Amino acid sequence: MFVLEFKVEGQPKQYQAIDNAIRTSQFIRNKCLRYWMDNKGVDKYDLSSYCRVLAHDFKFADELNSQARQASAERAWSSISRFFDNCKKKIPGKKGYPQFKKFSRSVEYKTTGWKLLNPKTINFSDKKGIGTLKLKGTWDLGYFQESDIKRIRLVRRADGYYCQFVLSCEVKEDVKPSGKCIGLDVGLTCFYTDHEGNKIDNPKFLRKSQKRLKRLQRRLSKKKKGSSNRQKARARLAKVHLKVSRQRKDFAVKLARCVVHSNDVIAYEDLRIKNLVKNHCLAYSINDAAWYQFREWLEYFGVKFGKITIAVPPQYTSQNCSNCGETIKKSLSTRTHQCKCGCVLDRDENAAINILKKGLSTVGHTGSKAWGEKASTLMEEILSKQTISVNQESTRL
Repeated sequence: MFVLEFKVEGQPKQYQAIDNAIRTSQFIRNKCLRYWMDNKGVDKYDLSSYCRVLAHDFKFADELNSQARQASAERAWSSISRFFDNCKKKIPGKKGYPQFKKFSRSVEYKTTGWKLLNPKTINFSDKKGIGTLKLKGTWDLGYFQESDIKRIRLVRRADGYYCQFVLSCEVKEDVKPSGKCIGLDVGLTCFYTDHEGNKIDNPKFLRKSQKRLKRLQRRLSKKKKGSSNRQKARARLAKVHLKVSRQRKDFAVKLARCVVHSNDVIAYEDLRIKNLVKNHCLAYSINDAAWYQFREWLEYFGVKFGKITIAVPPQYTSQNCSNCGETIKKSLSTRTHQCKCGCVLDRDENAAINILKKGLSTVGHTGSKAWGEKASTLMEEILSKQTISVNQESTRL
């Protein structure tokens, strides 16, 4: 699937209609969830049928497009099925029991209720009164067939409203093999260190905006609840948070694209961020670093460019010596790896070498996105050559 996003321009009445559609979508999702809680054995088809009952009982629900109501029911079932999957897998801790939505920010349409008038204009034809909206963006929708558009989302953010087009096509690019592989060890001091000792500084976008965020948060707390001044203060605070998230995403996308484009095999740690943030001393910095977002874009570009991405278990990658394999226990404050064999390396560089070795010796893919047959056959010879070269490298490896 491929997603294109545009900012929409309209009149204030149209923005109010979008907000109304979002609230209705949230209402239907919560009602479907309550229906599942009160009736044993309900499945996703029952929830879809229940949307018709809601449309009959509530006039504002009937104003929303029928397939948009079904999409809201599918969102409810998505949270239910995820809860069931976690229970079956016996995931430790909380299983993610479905919760009611309090603040929704989007409404989703399927293949009806909208029509593209031209590549830069879209019209919504349900009874909510959204009407015709202008699309602002650099993408050209005329390049795609209208039948390729499977879903459309209207999203509300701090700086306006956006329209997302979900296309049933994949964009792949043919890139010449570089014959290189790389092992990445992410960290807090440096965003990542590769197996050759190259480091990328951690941008720390949230830390840099912390002073401004605290000031805006204090101003928000002093405003009277329910007042228009509080809404304005809340909007100013939300815009700063939105800017930080966009900076973080832009950094992750550009860096991941550069890494995947320059290497044929990328090995990285299969970190459980949910467990790492339980350390309250490091949780703020870990969330600011956004390692998982970087990993998702690595895997996305790996599929797009036909490259191999391998997630390896992180156990003992920092403790084991990359030269002789002996375990040298170190605390987090110890930043230099020293072994009896004479190997002296930066701690993160030693871990990156171990990650690369594990990745090259891995059979299959342990990440969340597997590479295709084309990539596996294309890189088969590279993998065998790189495995030999890494094992026969200098004493540093």
